Amino acid sequence: MTPTLVRHHRHTEPSAPADGASRARDWAEIQERMLAPLYEAVYARLEVGAATRMLSLGCGSGLALLMAAGRGARVTGVDADPDRLALARARLLPASEDRGATAAPRLTDTVAAAAEGGPHNLITAFTPIGCEAGDGEELVRALETAVPSADRGSTVVLTGWGPPERCATEAVLRVAGRLADDGRAPGGGWRGPRRDDLEDVAFRAGLKPDGSGRVACPFGYADMDSAVRGLLSTRLFEAAVRATDRWQVEKELAEALHPHRRPDGTVWMSNVFRYLVCTV
Repeated sequence: MTPTLVRHHRHTEPSAPADGASRARDWAEIQERMLAPLYEAVYARLEVGAATRMLSLGCGSGLALLMAAGRGARVTGVDADPDRLALARARLLPASEDRGATAAPRLTDTVAAAAEGGPHNLITAFTPIGCEAGDGEELVRALETAVPSADRGSTVVLTGWGPPERCATEAVLRVAGRLADDGRAPGGGWRGPRRDDLEDVAFRAGLKPDGSGRVACPFGYADMDSAVRGLLSTRLFEAAVRATDRWQVEKELAEALHPHRRPDGTVWMSNVFRYLVCTV
């Protein structure tokens, strides 16, 4: 499954601050689909289906949940972003009613509440780690709460960016780290992946690695405006915006994207993502 290039309306004032709801819509409409090949590859490898009881950490606006539910899985999602979670509810709850699902998806904003819906036999963390300082620690804490809700021998899937030389977007995302560092913004910016990020999280969370894989996830956008909005929706640029301003971040992001702009105006970057399969 490859990303679909969809044109969306342009903002009349690109430098105006974007609220959380706008960023969440950009994530759902533009960016989230870029990881669909990763979701599909994991589900195919693990044979996700009617016997699967999945808990998704950082479920975003629900695309990964929707794809799993389409395979017959019983799904629970957790995300701390209320705007993304609202979009997930709008996507999933009507869809489950249309399919006549025996168990409606459960969506909540805390890992503890999501864990109460166990037992689960699959826990996924599809938000790639290795992007920001501290994201591995945050995932370890979430896993410490979620894993006790899983049956012994259940599967946990962790995901991260592939090697920088195989991820064209990595150079673009360095803008986030540079601007955050220049402005001495606390807590943020692009750190960049390291080779053993996933294994380190698995070890600290008491999980046993049991295989891994890599998946091509090209980022394709209809135009430069969509590319800038999509990448800003990842939240990796929030520290850079705090350190400078949104206009400056948008300007430098567009400049970094320029080498990836094709003659027809589309923006295309090849990427590889990695996943680690673990057992509880």
